[in-house]
This record gives sequence, structure tokens and C-alpha cells, in this order.
Amino acid sequence: MVGMKLVKWVPLVLSFLFVFVVHESFASFIPLDNYLIACGSSQNVTFLGQTYISDSVQSSFSWKSQGNSIVTTSNSSAPFPVYQSARVFQNPLSYKFDIKQVGRHWIRLYFYPLPDSGQNLSSASITIVTENFVLLSNFTFKNYNGSYLFKEYAVNVTSDDLTLTFIPSNNSVAFVNAIEVVSIPDKLLPDQALALSPSAPFSGLSSYALETVYRLNMGGPLLTAQNDTLGRTWENDARYLHVNSSAVNVSVNPANIKYKPALTPQIAPNWVYATAETMGEANVADDNFNITWVLPVDPNFTYFVRVHFCDIVSKSLNNLVFNLYINSDIALGSLDLSTLTGDLGVPYYKDFVSNTSANSDTLTVSVGPDTMADVKDAIMNGLEVLKISNKARSLDGLSPVETILPLSASKNIRIGIIIGSVVGAVAAVAFIGFCYCCLVSRRSKTTNTGGHTWLPLPLHGNSQTMTKMSTVSQKSGTASCISLASSNLGRLFTFQEIMDATNKFDESLLLGVGGFGRVYKGTVEDGTKVAVKRGNPRSEQGLAEFRTEIEMLSKLRHRHLVSLIGYCDERSEMILVYEYMANGPLRSHLYGTDLPPLSWKQRLEICIGACRGLHYLHTGAAQSIIHRDVKTTNILLDENFVAKVADFGLSKAGPALDQTHVSTAVKGSFGYLDPEYFRRQQLTEKSDVYSFGVVLMEVLCTRPALNPVLPREQVNIAEWAMTWQKKGMLDQIMDQNLVGKVNPASLKKFGETAEKCLAEHGVDRPSMGDVLWNLEYALQLEETSSALMEPEDNSTNHIPVIPLTPLEPFDNSVSMVDGVASGTDDDAEDAATSAVFSQLVNPRGR
Repeated sequence: MVGMKLVKWVPLVLSFLFVFVVHESFASFIPLDNYLIACGSSQNVTFLGQTYISDSVQSSFSWKSQGNSIVTTSNSSAPFPVYQSARVFQNPLSYKFDIKQVGRHWIRLYFYPLPDSGQNLSSASITIVTENFVLLSNFTFKNYNGSYLFKEYAVNVTSDDLTLTFIPSNNSVAFVNAIEVVSIPDKLLPDQALALSPSAPFSGLSSYALETVYRLNMGGPLLTAQNDTLGRTWENDARYLHVNSSAVNVSVNPANIKYKPALTPQIAPNWVYATAETMGEANVADDNFNITWVLPVDPNFTYFVRVHFCDIVSKSLNNLVFNLYINSDIALGSLDLSTLTGDLGVPYYKDFVSNTSANSDTLTVSVGPDTMADVKDAIMNGLEVLKISNKARSLDGLSPVETILPLSASKNIRIGIIIGSVVGAVAAVAFIGFCYCCLVSRRSKTTNTGGHTWLPLPLHGNSQTMTKMSTVSQKSGTASCISLASSNLGRLFTFQEIMDATNKFDESLLLGVGGFGRVYKGTVEDGTKVAVKRGNPRSEQGLAEFRTEIEMLSKLRHRHLVSLIGYCDERSEMILVYEYMANGPLRSHLYGTDLPPLSWKQRLEICIGACRGLHYLHTGAAQSIIHRDVKTTNILLDENFVAKVADFGLSKAGPALDQTHVSTAVKGSFGYLDPEYFRRQQLTEKSDVYSFGVVLMEVLCTRPALNPVLPREQVNIAEWAMTWQKKGMLDQIMDQNLVGKVNPASLKKFGETAEKCLAEHGVDRPSMGDVLWNLEYALQLEETSSALMEPEDNSTNHIPVIPLTPLEPFDNSVSMVDGVASGTDDDAEDAATSAVFSQLVNPRGR
């Protein structure tokens, strides 16, 4: 990763024989806090034009160790002065800095295990914390023997001092060569960015710590503090290109870059915008391709992604129109830089928040021309990827140190006291937590106000009324579960019960992560296995989705719908408890894992099961329900591989008898979105049919719905598969594990069904009942050994005009009543979301 290897590029900059041009009106940013510390050095040192002060000269900063520290120097092994000394210690060591201006600060750390220091620094293991965040946790230098390590963090400092503490692991030494603590301009990092999957604003970034993972200068040289007013390092992008020959370097004179008042070199220096990677005359056999960068990342974290653009290739306005993809999401569609900036050569940047690809430890960023553009070209000038701290306020997994870090540490609490005995502190916190849980549990049994202010649910009764009913029933000697069952909402779990079921949300029990939050495997007191979905307070899928999920599943029961067992809304938590699906999501059995491939018969049975669940939603209640987020991760498999549809947070009541559609803002997942719904914002049951058609092609081809790494005509599975289906050659793109194992008649019926589902207009698509009929017919063809000849009838032509009788519920639960999940409760949120979606291109390129 670039954060660990950037310093290896430093020798290159020393060979540059030219002077970087910076316009005289671009004054350098002068930080109020600017600490450059040479640790262990007896004198000041100069590195990349900056002077680092010896830490033996303490003025507005100080350091303190709980034991003796060792100063070590080397004059031979480290070519750069900043790495020629180090402070080595066996006990925790703290550096404290006076802060003149609160706000975000760079924390930059330099490490080099000096080989002739007299200490085995290559085996050092270290944890580094601030008052509020864990920056490194038990980090070892064994893999960096003989190389330099540079780490850069952006931390929001809200007090008048910052304490940086280094903690060596047991029986180990730790060290540091140099430290920087530098103010960051207020406007450099935003508090909000556009989250992807699902698309929604991500707010509150200032409350998280960030770690620089990649900062790339596309098509340009290494840039360091000598070329960047904020002391940043920009690495050349070549090593991360998916196909090296797919990009062509272009450059202009940096003095030609025209900054507008709202964007200055503080965002990125003009040398970043003066160079770029374009498609140009790339040496790629297929003209339909995207330029893709593949970046290894830790899949357990979310990432802040900033893309930099500047049209330095066009000769006139409105010629360059292209798309930006981050993972499988369309981040920017039909991007016309000249329209946004008003001119050529004007910088533009955009911020996003993104998770990694499903089951992947890479983050991909791609640019490619818009299908409707006259000029088939795309451009990117710079890219920044920063890791966002997790819910444990850590940037490096979990560690025992985190259990003693408060969410908002007081400046008067001395880190040295806190970490004096990690084991003792952990034990104390555990004991206090146990006492607190007991107190809360006791109070929850005696108080009449068990809920919190952001709810009550406007259902048959909210958590408060349920608590009252429970209390009354307990006094009368009746089990509390009776009163809960009468509410028809399932069981109301206490937060302590959830904690017990999931072993305090043990990460080893994590089943997956979605737009709403994390899902854990749990076991309730009677031994029943459950799936516990815990709402993420950072997610934009919040109360509305939580409410909808309970409303829907409390009234729907069907063999092919995941059952809701109960929920918890205690302590500002939003937790849903479902039946446990032992074989997980369908997608994990198609690609991205080492699970054995499914047979063709299994795939058909799974598709039929999911289709039955969706058909019941559309027809089996008083008012139809539109799922709105049909995809392979929302089709779960039980221990017998019976498919069940899950995740009803985006579901919506279908149109009334006198209506043809429901007008609502677009919600769902890119790659599965009905193009007609996307364009017109008119939702019908046929939108689910389109999404299910994408699922059918995923099942057949075992690849994601969107994959920007592939050539452009293959990015969208719906378009790509249809070109082969219309040729009658689906067997050419099907999963290789199925080749020679599928009855051609069954495959033909399957392909025709998917083609009907993926029709451009909803009126041309079959109903879910029709789809079910076809899939069952395809299964019959597969099972009938004598059915080797293709049938003469044509797929859906054989289907009667009269729709199938609605499927009966799995049990005799109450049918769906009118008005459930009507469009009135979340229209305000839909309207806000529509503003985001309106800027995005049709996912099918039409």
C-alpha cells in the first residue's frame, strides 16, 4: 500500500532537474500548528526542504516515558536524515503537543528499523493511540525489514492539546524516527460525502479519523512536500493500472491550470491537474474498454474516495463525456467537465464514501466513455483513498487498548495513567460494564419507559406500550411473550438478550454487512439459531427502513420469505432478529468464495423458490408489495438450500386498483434497477421483474451485475447477456461448471424467460407469476430425460392471459392490510434521494 511504501519514491524526486512552477497568486498555506520532530536526534535535520526539530528541545511539545528510552543513530544505513535517528523504548511513550487551532490535523509518522542500532527493531511490535482513536494496533515491522514505513492520518482535534502514545507489545521494544503534527485547512476534508451502495449522503465525517492509503498522481511524477503546499506525497499510478497499456499519459504546463475561487492548490497542486491518464490511442485490442485502477485494501473498513479531474485534452467544450465507476457502482454518469467548470483546464473534484467490493480485498476505480458521447475518451488526473475509522474508533482492527478509550476523552485524563496496566484496565471496564448491564436490565423490568425518543412505531403498539403490557402480564403471572404476540410484531428483545445471543456482537459471528448495518449469527436462550441485523447509526438506511421491515414482515408469512422473529429498539439501537439461514446469500454460492458450485437443477429450484416469494408479495395480500431491492445478496438459502427473499427495508406498497404505478424516488441497487423506473420514477411490480431478470443472468453466468474492470460492453450483465441470448448462444457465457451438464431445452426456456424479464418497457415484461410458470417448465424439461428436443412453443407465448391464482401464505397469518408501507411515510426522504439519483446515468446506458 502506498502509505507504507511512499518513501521508497523519495530518491526519484532528488533527481528532478526542473523547478516546479506555482503561480505567484497561490500563496502557501501556513499552518498554525506545525510540529516536525526528529525523534532521538541530537540536532535539527532537514528533509525535503523542511526542518525537523530534535525532540530533546522541548518547548510547545513534550514527551514522557514510563521508563527509560534509548536514543539510537546511524550514519550509514539510512540515506535520508529524518531516518538516521530513532527513539527506542520498552514502556509506553507519550508525545504531547499544544494545539493553537482546533480542527483536523495531519499526524505523520516515519519508521525505519535501523540495522546497526544495537536493538532488534525489525521485530518491534507497537500500538499507537491518540486520546480518542487507535491508529496502529500491535503492528509488527517484520515484513518491513530494511525498508521505510510512512503513515499519514487526519484526526480532528477538539481540545487544546493532542497526546500521541506509543505502546510496545509485551517483551518487545518500539521505536519512532520522526513525527509530524500539522494543521489542515478547514475546507480540505468535508463533513459529508456521497455514499455508494446504496446512494445516499454520508454525514459526520469530522467525527472519524482517516488514514491515507493511496494518493495518486495519474500520469505524472512523484510529488512531495517540495511540490505540495500541504506537505502531501503523490505517487505515480502506473503500478495500480489493471491493464498497463489501457492508459495514455498526457500533460500540459502546470501554469496553464486555471483555479477558480472555490478550488485552490490546497485541494491538489497544479502538477496533479496538469497530468492525466486518458484512453487516447491505448494499445488495447478491444476498443470498448475502461481504464481501471485496482487498489488492495482492508475489506473490513469503509473508504473516503476523492477523484480529481481536469480536461487538459479537449480542443473545445462539451466534447469529453465519460462515466466514473467505483467498484460496481456508477459514481458519476455522463460527466461533462466543461459544463461543470465552464472552461477547459479548470480543476474539478468529487468525494465519495465506498465499501470494498463484495467478498473482495480490492477497491476498483474506473473511467470510460459514455455510450452516447461523440468522443470515445475518458480522463483522470488524481485519486485519493483514505480509510475511515470503524465503530471501535480504530484504523487497525480491534485491540485491548480500545476498551479503555472513551468516546470523548477528557484532556485532563493522562494516557499514561490509563494504560499503566492494560490487563487491569480491561478487567475493571468489564466489571463496570457488567454492573451497568445488570442495572439497566433491572431498571427495564421496573420502568414504564423502555423505548427511546426516535420511535414509537405507529403499528399495533410501540416498544413502550409493549413494555407496559409485559409488566402487567408479569404481575398477573402471565408470560410476557403472550402480550408481545398479541401485538403481532414478533418478540421484543431487550438489548441484553441481543448481547447474550451474539456474544456481545463477536466479530467471529459476523455473517455480512449491508446498507442497513452488520448481520451476526446468534443463539437465543432456547437454543434457536437466529440472524441479528444491527442498524449502523452512520447508515442513511435508518428509521424508515427499520419501520418498513417490521411492518412488512410482521404481516407476511410464506415459505419463501425470511421470517422476522423480533426486534429491539432499546438504547437508541435498531436491531432486527430473523430466522437463521444456514447457507447464506445466493451470491456467495455463485462467485467470490470457495464454496462448491451449484448444479443446474439446484439453481433452477433456488430461482423458483425466490420467484414464489416475490409472486406472493405481488399477489398474495390485500395490496401488492414491491420489494424494490431484488438481488442475489437478498436471496438467502437455508440448510436445505430452500430460497427465501430477505431485506424489505426498501419495500413499498404497489399501486391501488385505480392506479398503474406508484410515483416515488428511485431506490435500489445499481445493476438491478429497472431502466424505466429509473427514468420516470414510476414504480410497478414489473420493476421487481426486471431486477429478477438480472438475478437469473447472475445465476447462469456467475459474475456481478456490474463489473467496471471488464471491457465496456461487458460491464452491465443485463446488456452483455442479452446480446448472447439474442444470438441463441447463452451457452458461450454460462458458468463453465455447467458446460455439458444442462439440457439445451431447459437452457433455452431459461434464457427466453430472462430476456422477457429484461425488456426495456415494463408492459413488455411478464408478471412474476408468468416467470414462475416458465421456470417450473424449465425445471421440468431438465428433469425429464426424454425432453431432449426443443419444444415448438415459444416460452411465454404458451402462458395463458389469465394470471395465476395468488399463492397462499405459508401459514394462516393475517393478510396484508391496505395502506401498509404506503408512499406517505418516506416520500420526504425519497424526494431528497431523487436529487442524487437524477445526476446518475441510466445503468443500461440508454
